[in-house]
Amino acid sequence: MNALSKSDVFAENKLFATLDTTVRKVVIGNLPFLLTDTVGFIRKLPTQLVESFKSTLDEVREADLLIHTVDISHESFEDHIESVNQILQEIDAHRKPMVMVFNKIDDFSYEKKDEDDLTPATKKNISLEEWKKTWMAKSKFPTVFISALTKENFPEMKKLIYDEVLKIHISRFPYNDFLFEYYDDEELEA
Repeated sequence: MNALSKSDVFAENKLFATLDTTVRKVVIGNLPFLLTDTVGFIRKLPTQLVESFKSTLDEVREADLLIHTVDISHESFEDHIESVNQILQEIDAHRKPMVMVFNKIDDFSYEKKDEDDLTPATKKNISLEEWKKTWMAKSKFPTVFISALTKENFPEMKKLIYDEVLKIHISRFPYNDFLFEYYDDEELEA
């Protein structure tokens, strides 16, 4: 949110560091849109937080495009993806257009196995390049690997988001092309 909207929204690497939904205007290229940052989804939500979480679900139901951001440095990131997908299914939002953004590649680490180590490999032994060739490469959603901290692969992410928002705009307003007379890669890198 902060990196895309050039704002200073409170962010901390803790569960429920904030329960507020935040909305910021973002412009990528010549395309303005609203970006909403919500509370992350979790399984087995504590009952005292259910009401707060309902506003997050409403935001997701109303969204035109979901940007599913995953902390790839977390050891259970695949479980987190499954939790989100399950909740999206439950609230009937699983058919929405989505971009998968795997964040924190700057913090990703793995344990490289010795070539003569014959023990079975685990998830801890998979490099980022190997992850990129697994189910992630076959995802039905556009996927990008970034670092919000160092801005690595930010132009690729912005292009993916731009392309997906453009598809939505064109499908809704097929005769309104004034926004899309040009597309400049340099503007996306800014």
